[in-house]
This record gives sequence, structure tokens and C-alpha cells, in this order.
Amino acid sequence: MERDAFVGNIAQDLGLDPSQLAARKARVVSEGNQQFFHLNPSTGVLTATESLDREEICPQSETCTLFFKVFFDNPLQLIRGEVEVLDVNDNSPVFPKKEMVLKIVETTPPGSRFPLDRAQDADVGSNGLQNYSLGSNSHFFLALGAAKRGAKYPELVLEEQLDREAEAEIGLLLTAKDGGAPPRSGTTQIRIVVLDANDNTPMFSREVYEVRLAENSPSGELVVKVAATDQDEGSYGKVQYTFTQTFDGSQQLFDLNADTGEIRVIRKLDFEETQSYEMVVEATDGGGLSAHCKVQVEVLDVNDNAPEIKLTSHTASIPEDAPPHTVVALFSVRDRDSGDNGRTECTVEGDLPFTLTPMFDSYYELRTNAALDRETTAEYNISIRATDWGPHRLSSRQSLWVQVTDVNDNAPAFSQELYSMWVTENNSPMVRIGSVQASDADAGSNARVQYALEREEGQEQPALSVSSESGDVYVVRSLDYERLRALEVWVRAADGGSPALSARALLRVLVRDENDNAPVVLHPGAESSAGAGELVPRWAPAGYLVAKVVAVDADAGQNAWLSYELAKATEPGLFRLGLHSGEVRTARAVAERDAPRHRLVVLVRDRGQPPRSASATLAIALLHDFSDAHVRLSHEAPPAEPDDTLTLYLIACLACVSALCLATGLAALLMKLRRDRQRNAEPLPTFPTAVAESDAGSLPRSLVYDVCLATGSLSSDFHFLGPLLPCFPAGIPPGAAPQRSSVCSQEASSVVEGGDCAAQPHNRQKSSLPPQHCAVVGSTNDEQGFHCGAITVEDIAPDD
Repeated sequence: MERDAFVGNIAQDLGLDPSQLAARKARVVSEGNQQFFHLNPSTGVLTATESLDREEICPQSETCTLFFKVFFDNPLQLIRGEVEVLDVNDNSPVFPKKEMVLKIVETTPPGSRFPLDRAQDADVGSNGLQNYSLGSNSHFFLALGAAKRGAKYPELVLEEQLDREAEAEIGLLLTAKDGGAPPRSGTTQIRIVVLDANDNTPMFSREVYEVRLAENSPSGELVVKVAATDQDEGSYGKVQYTFTQTFDGSQQLFDLNADTGEIRVIRKLDFEETQSYEMVVEATDGGGLSAHCKVQVEVLDVNDNAPEIKLTSHTASIPEDAPPHTVVALFSVRDRDSGDNGRTECTVEGDLPFTLTPMFDSYYELRTNAALDRETTAEYNISIRATDWGPHRLSSRQSLWVQVTDVNDNAPAFSQELYSMWVTENNSPMVRIGSVQASDADAGSNARVQYALEREEGQEQPALSVSSESGDVYVVRSLDYERLRALEVWVRAADGGSPALSARALLRVLVRDENDNAPVVLHPGAESSAGAGELVPRWAPAGYLVAKVVAVDADAGQNAWLSYELAKATEPGLFRLGLHSGEVRTARAVAERDAPRHRLVVLVRDRGQPPRSASATLAIALLHDFSDAHVRLSHEAPPAEPDDTLTLYLIACLACVSALCLATGLAALLMKLRRDRQRNAEPLPTFPTAVAESDAGSLPRSLVYDVCLATGSLSSDFHFLGPLLPCFPAGIPPGAAPQRSSVCSQEASSVVEGGDCAAQPHNRQKSSLPPQHCAVVGSTNDEQGFHCGAITVEDIAPDD
């Protein structure tokens, strides 16, 4: 058949829809290295990849069967198929030689047989060699002989005595025919040379020599020695040996010594290629007489072939949650030897969770036999060893790499169940105080851990935050130890699997105290220092408890450890102060010469870094008798002790303030005298009493301030505690209707500093302001030439 010729329909034979072949990834694999068939997955048709030559594929075989296997990957399935290649009569019989020469003594008796080289036909069966025919002659006829394996070869039989003198040479035509339709044939010429009389022919000691020879026999090893004897003398008695017929290429493997008859191996034998050889040896004497014997060599198998492992299907990766008995690979094992030498066994090396399941025709399935765990073993290097059963066992090994893919079966795990961290109060926002760490035994996205704080619904935002990627913990706002000393939150770590797995840990943050609070003196209180004191009798002995200074500190630890020091004392030797108790006691007995009043300044200091302090003042009075209860230490101030630096500062400040006040008063007095002098020089207009009273309102005349500015004047006159004088616009003569602008009216009070007047200056309304103090804070000009001032009003105390 031609290439791509139709062989069969796999889908139809298996009863499958052609679409199922493509879905299950069906493919055809031929045995051996050559692929003879191709499967079309869309139609299911099996075609030949090339023109098949039975004589090349299956030489010297009656039947030619090609085996192939159909593999399905999803699910995994194996189906075996056989294709028998039928012989076609495409080969003619061929003789090894175009001419065969036979030398026959004329005295050879009738009935003698002379073997001829047989023809070779590559076809088999009825198409193979079927018969021989000999051209017509008067001396010979043709007979067929049978070889050991049933092959036929021609023999020439002498029918009538030869006469060299009558006919020295005889030519015959030998024809070989096969059984094809039409039949094919091949011919060769037989030339018979008639020799002179030689009455003795060589004689072999045996007609058939049978030899058994191991296939690993070295080159030059003796196979057998054939021997033929001739009773004649001289050249007629000298025998020469030659191969007349060789089968299966024996002449290329064996060498025959023409003189000695020794047959030796010249090339390596291979039992797997040919198991036996048959040769015909001819012994010829000097007279041309010859004899024939057969040499049959049986090749013995030697375990010289290791098993061959051929991987058919292999799964490179498998999930770790795959169930046991999952198929990982499919392979076959072949050993070309025979018997026990070709018998094999397969094992998985090492303690691995895999096992082999035998199938038909030396096929094995590699399956899992236990649950897999990627975190324990991420990949396996599986070594499959195949060993034969020969005397010297040979083996081969095939390695497979199987990677275990990850499944999210491990939750994150914190390195600690409880994380304790510290932060100092008054911290900066977003300060890092540590980190939490969780690890996940999985891989890839299943091992990517993200962190988050757990917060119940409705709960306020905690003062902590955690980085989702790194796990760093930050304090988001400043903390106060006195308000909050510890925080506890749950941190959750979740992986990136689907579904995600998580774990949580408790995060406890302790706030460290900082010395940010000074001591507070509870006794004596600040309000009692001016009007109360401590009373000590004159008869008080040494160690008499006078008072106890009580102070507290809102801090903690050493920041709240207080110590008391006597900073100042009117008489240092009279009293002593407890360093830690704050108790004020007499250092000695009180004497009559001691001053009746004393002032003690107690300094309270904590131990923080830097330390903070507070002070308290104690007034102590020495009395003869406690019955004088009206004595108050506050009535008489204790003599002040000089403080040079403070006194110097106070004196300097007092001098500056006094000088400034004196200068201001002199300037105001001079301006007033000058203004009074100018006003006295001009005649004063008269106003109706009602108008004057209405302008002043209910304020006393001495408490009304007036601002009068002339248009274009270079200076402003401010009348302080002066009489209410009229203001005239420019161009209004005296005696006209008075149009004075009262700066304390409602209209003037709405003027913005630096802005325009809010009301016309001639609009008069009676002021209803109570007795108040008015001052100018700003002024501006209106279009009629008046200066309107903004007035601020303050209550004036009766004593001011």
C-alpha cells in the first residue's frame, strides 16, 4: 500500500465518538524505534506513515505482525493493537551465483547427487520459492532436498554415465519459481566439467556436524574441524575444503581453513539476531572428486543484554492532596535475552511512597501508595530498577522527577503566642516598637502572610497599627502613661490561599513612664500659706514633730520617688526635714532666744531624668501657750531674706515703669496746657442747655471724653478728663446751630478702625450709655471735614 493508506478506524472499532479521542489525547505508539502508523484524532482513522516492506520489517518470517498501542491520557488507558502485514509477490527468486560450475568424474556412478546453491526469495508462503526446474538433457535430472528448518534446495542427480571423451562439458539451465499469481522466476547456468577418471572420492567422517557455541565466543575461537579422507595418492588424494552453501550470512561470521578444515569465528555472534547457522562444506581431492557434509551451529544465549526501560507516559507534577494509588507514570520493560536471561523484575529504589503495579505485556504502572506532604518532601527523584534473572544478573535504572505541588493545608503559625512590647509615653506618632512574625509552611501565594489587627464592631480605633506585609507594629498616636498603662489587641495572620487559613496572637503593649509630671504638694496647700501656719511651743524638745509635708507625683517608678530637702530656713539649725518622710522636726530644743516666727522653704524633688521639683513654704510660730488662739502667722509677714539677683531684677523693672509713667504724665500735662491756652484765646459759643445735656447723656461731665479734630490739622488733640467742648465743622460760624459729633453716641460706636463713618456727624441722638470709660482706638475723615473716632467703652469702678 502507498503512504497514508487506510489501515483501520480506531474510533469505530472501540465504539467511541471521534471527539472523545481528541478530548482524551489519544495517540498511537508503535513498538520499536520506528513509527509505522499515525492516528488522526479528529476522525479516528489509522493510516500508514510510509509504504510497508514486509521483507524489510520481518525478514525470514512466515507471518509479519506489527504491534502498536493506543494511549489515552485522561483518564489513563492503554489498548494494544496488532496489524498483520500480508505478503505480496513483489520479489523474484534469486540465485547467489549467475553460474555454478560442477566438476564430475566420468566414472561417477549413476544416482550420484550433487547439491546446488539454492535460490533465495524474500517473499513467504505461497509467494515464496516453490519449485525448481531443470532444462532438458540426457544425463541429469533434478531432485529437491530438505534442510533442517524445512528449506528446500536443489540436487543434481546423475541419471546416465558420463563420458568425458564424448562430452567434456555439459551446460544446464536451472530455474526457480515461486507460487505467486502471476509467478516469478529466477535462473542460473550450471556448467558441468567432466573430469578424468578418479576411482576414489573423499569421505567425511560424519555427514552432519552439530556444534553448540556461546554467543559471546571471542573472534578466532574454533567452532569445529571437519575431516575428509581420500584413498588415492598424489593430487587425487589431497583434499581441499570450501563452503558450498551458507545460510543466514554464515560466511561473514565463520572462516574455513581450506587445508585443515578448521572452522573458526571471525565476528561476534548474537543470539538475539540469529539462533542457529547451517553450512555445507565440500571436500575436493586433486582429481576433482568431492564429498559434502553439513555443519550446524546452535548459538547459545548468554546474559549480555540488560533490561530496557521505555517510558511511555509520565506525570511531572502531582498535588500533595492526591489520593493513594494515583497513576504517576506508565512504562515497559524488555530484555532481548531468552529464558531466565530475559526474565525481569522491577522495583522502586529507596523508601518512597510509590509502588509498581504490573500490567500485561511487561508494562508497569507507577502509583502512589501513601499520602504526600509537600512540606515534608517537595519533589521525588524516583529510581526504577529492572533486573533480569540470568546467572550474572544485569540491571538498568530509569530516573523520574515528580514534583509535589502545594495545597493550602497549613495555617500560618506565629513565632510566639504572646508578644510583649514597650513604648515610652509622649511618643511620636507612628513610632515603630517591634514586629510580629508568622510563618507558613506552604509555598507561593499559599505562604504569603498578611497581618491585621482584630477589632470588634463598634470598638474605637486602637492606638496601634500593624504593617500588613512586614508585621511591623506602630503606635499611631501619643500615649499618656497616667491615662493608659497597657494595651492588648489580637493580631491575625492570614495566608493567600483559597480558602485562606489564619492564626492569631495576642499583642500586649506596655507604656513606660516618663518623668513628665512634677510633684504636687498636698500639704501645706497653696491657699493656706498666706493665712495659716504651724504652732510650736517654746518648751518643744529636740525631735518634736512640727509638720509633715505631703506631696504626690502622678508618674511611676523612680519618677515618683520623692525626696524632701530644706531649701531655706530662717534659722537653719533649729529644724530638720526627713529625706523621704517629709516630716519637719526640731533639730534641737527650742530656746527663749529663738525668734518667735520662722519661714521654711521645702523643696520636693523626684528621681526622674531630668528630675522635676516643687516647693512648699511653711510658716512656724513659737508660742508660750496655745491658748492664744487668735495669733495668726499671716498678720505679720516673716522677714524676707535677701535675694540679690531677684532684688536687682525687681528694682530695674520698677525704675523703668516709673520713668515711663512719669514721661507719659509730663507729656500729657504739657499737651493739655497748650490746648487750654489755645482755647482760652478764642471766644466760646453758647449752647442750649438741653443740647449739652442730651449730648452728655447720663454720664457725669467729668467722665465724658471728647475728640475734636480740625480738618487738615497735623496733630490730634485727645482731651483726658476734660470738659465736654463743642466741635464745629470747618466753615460754620459761631452761633449757628450746633452740629457736634459725639464720639460716645451709638453711631460712633459702629465705626470700624480705618473705615468710613457709619452715621452722619450731624445726626443727633441722645446717648443712653451708662457711666463708662471711653478711649479712641482709631479715626478717619468724612466728606464734611470731621474726624470720626472709634471708641472703646469699659466699665469704670467707683474707686477709679
